[in-house]
Amino acid sequence: MKIDIATRTPIWIALSELYLDTELQDADYKTIARTIIESAYTIDEVKKINKYEVFPVLYQNLLSAAGVWNGFDKEWLVAEIIKSINKRTQLKTLNMAAAFATQKSQFKEAWKKIEKNLDSIP
Repeated sequence: MKIDIATRTPIWIALSELYLDTELQDADYKTIARTIIESAYTIDEVKKINKYEVFPVLYQNLLSAAGVWNGFDKEWLVAEIIKSINKRTQLKTLNMAAAFATQKSQFKEAWKKIEKNLDSIP
């Protein structure tokens, strides 16, 4: 899989906010929405990026009792996502899709808020 890292990085960083051990505020959702609007990706593409690129690296933080809450190191995040993509096999992709399905409900409200902001940003 060939990806444009420079184009993806802002999306990866914005989506990483969804994995913090803290409650996001309206301004956070607006920032994520603005990053999506300014990107080359549709909302459906961004959801796939979340599922197959960001989730595999950060989902453990959702399961941790005392996870990262103040933001992920950007260089670490990009390096880990690239490493994850490069190690991906069809079996790993299927396993990650199954793991995502168990956590999908955690993202439902966040996507509603992000999409609401997409509609309201000029």
